[in-house]
Amino acid sequence: MDITLKSTLPGHQNPVFCVEKGYYADTFFTAGNDKGVVEWDIEHNAFKRILCAVSSSVYALRLIIGTPILAIALREGKLLFVDVEEQKLIASLQLGIKAIFALAHMSWKNELLAVGEAGTLHVIDLSTYQSIYEKRISTTTIRAIAIDEGLGRIALGDKDGQVYLLDSTDFHVITDLKLHNMPTTSLAFIHNKLLSGGRDAQLVISNPNQLHDNFSFVPHLFTVYGIYPHPEAPIFATVSRDKSLKFWSSDDFALLKNISREKMQDGHHLSVNAGAWSQNGQYFFSVSDDKLVKIWEIKKIDKLVANS
Repeated sequence: MDITLKSTLPGHQNPVFCVEKGYYADTFFTAGNDKGVVEWDIEHNAFKRILCAVSSSVYALRLIIGTPILAIALREGKLLFVDVEEQKLIASLQLGIKAIFALAHMSWKNELLAVGEAGTLHVIDLSTYQSIYEKRISTTTIRAIAIDEGLGRIALGDKDGQVYLLDSTDFHVITDLKLHNMPTTSLAFIHNKLLSGGRDAQLVISNPNQLHDNFSFVPHLFTVYGIYPHPEAPIFATVSRDKSLKFWSSDDFALLKNISREKMQDGHHLSVNAGAWSQNGQYFFSVSDDKLVKIWEIKKIDKLVANS
């Protein structure tokens, strides 16, 4: 893969924990241990604005596709909904007092899912911004969530290394299995497979219907914090506490590109906490404990998509 660093963006004063594509094609959002959510301009490689102030650390961001609404999950158990166009707070929900670590959007049901430190799944109706259902899934922290619309499946991963598979119609647990020896920290559905990453540095590939027929390999030296399928091309990215981000083939799991300080000086010099693809998949954004935001440009992306 031909990947180059387009820009390194300073400005955050503390570690950055999450990143999300923008409502506008040439923007994206970041947040973390600072007191605000930041919007960036890709075209000009520059800070655009503080979208909104926050009262505690932000652990997850999720743009509600087809709308200008950004969901923001806070350490204090609060969930904010902000209209990006009007720069206006639409709703604020208090989902207990413990941190919310992950969000997922079920567009076909117009619902947002939230999970976190309490081990509870919260379901929010996006037409009213009200919590309509909650279910205790785990006795410990749930840090990861993924959904597959085609399969109608929801995957959750907890601090004990357990992965839960739920039916999206009524949220009953179909099955669960311990896939990691340490906390499960990332999940993604890719090509009818479920990928899970953990603090044990393992990437486990499972059958998304019953969590069996799984194999695993070690993609990083330390915790796998995120798994990000490309919106169109047969590739995915992973980010890790080992300060690297890597790009893989989703067909055979071959390593396509390793971006780290050891391989190229442009890499992050502390833990890479999260990543996200731009709307068109031409750029990948990475954020880190080093307080920096980086924009990586994927060259010849049209050729990758055409060959998929």
